[in-house]
Amino acid sequence: MTDDVGRTVTLKGIPQRIVSLAPSNTEVLYALGLGARVVGVTEFCDYPPEAKEKTKIGGFSKIDLERVVGLNPDLVLATNIHNKTVVPELEKRGITVVVVEPKNVNDVLNKITFVGKLTGATENAAKVTAQMQARIDAITSKVATAKAKPRVYYEIDKTFFTAGPGSFIDDMIVKAGGINIAADAKTAYPQLTAEAIIAKDPEVILLGAMNYGETPEVVRARPGWANITAVKTGRLIPITDENVIARPGPRIVEGLELIARALYPDLFK
Repeated sequence: MTDDVGRTVTLKGIPQRIVSLAPSNTEVLYALGLGARVVGVTEFCDYPPEAKEKTKIGGFSKIDLERVVGLNPDLVLATNIHNKTVVPELEKRGITVVVVEPKNVNDVLNKITFVGKLTGATENAAKVTAQMQARIDAITSKVATAKAKPRVYYEIDKTFFTAGPGSFIDDMIVKAGGINIAADAKTAYPQLTAEAIIAKDPEVILLGAMNYGETPEVVRARPGWANITAVKTGRLIPITDENVIARPGPRIVEGLELIARALYPDLFK
């Protein structure tokens, strides 16, 4: 098979010992009913809860290669961040590695199908993706009835990093019926200035940094922010579990609905 960085990978059979190098891949494997075959995960793989009991092979970018090898996996699921360093090192050690990197919401479904083929779980993959597609369609059809689209600012952290064009979160904002104020940025994850955000005047602010102390109260107190429409109208929405938005896995439908509800509360009563 061909993975997401164009590498041709050959599997000798259905994998029975799988290591995941990313929380999103771990969530996909469990959604496909393959938890029993997962032998190693990262320190950040915390969903579903039983994933936390698996052997840890390092952080998201800092992988303990020897520990991975010691688990004797017949498949390692990596992401693009691992492609230049971790992937070639594991291949040198005779480990089969596949890079999975969804680009947008629709591509998440494609990648779940792909992982289903890799692991012999095609039927489960078909069920999972059909359920996800039905929920996505229900959300997008609801927001399509709205007369006006609100301007949205998604705050990743207190230094004003946000999601720009080509990012996973930007696609979610658009699908949820919003206009991303960073849609004209030059990069997928640009850093804005307070002045630029105030000038763009978002009507909804999604606080992805909520768990790091950036509460609605903190945002309201920022100099000059009292003039922003979202602040005036109280539409400062805390994202208490950013993982449902930031992780390109099965729970993105929850994240999509969360954003859509924040933008159109009247449509989701």
